[in-house]
Amino acid sequence: MQMLWPIMVVVAANTLYHICAKQTPEGLNAFASLGMTYFVAMVASLVMFFATATDKNIGHELAKVNWTSLIFGISIVALEFGYLNVYRVGWKVSTVSLVANIALAVILLVVGVLVYKEAITLRQVIGMAVCVVGLVLIGK
Repeated sequence: MQMLWPIMVVVAANTLYHICAKQTPEGLNAFASLGMTYFVAMVASLVMFFATATDKNIGHELAKVNWTSLIFGISIVALEFGYLNVYRVGWKVSTVSLVANIALAVILLVVGVLVYKEAITLRQVIGMAVCVVGLVLIGK
């Protein structure tokens, strides 16, 4: 169960995420929508911090922040902006995540090998090839 519950959270949250992204009004400026989204996320994060932290001094935690939070924030805004627009240009909710996540899996496999020196197996190479073939088939 320790390995299962986090992936269940990811799947449930991603399901809601894509439904919300697909249902965001087209006439709404994407960045106004994202601003409200991140305001709610900030409030929820603060509530969860105080509910879970043993040391309630948020300043102590913020002092530990490094460059990754800045880049993480920028990448999340770019991700959300991309998903809002991918739906606005007509992608189907049934294929967007599949195509994006297959492409992401292939890229992260390469990043894992080149940047993090992770071992790559023949099974992973075959899996990557199958994914690429899948992307081609979905695109037709």
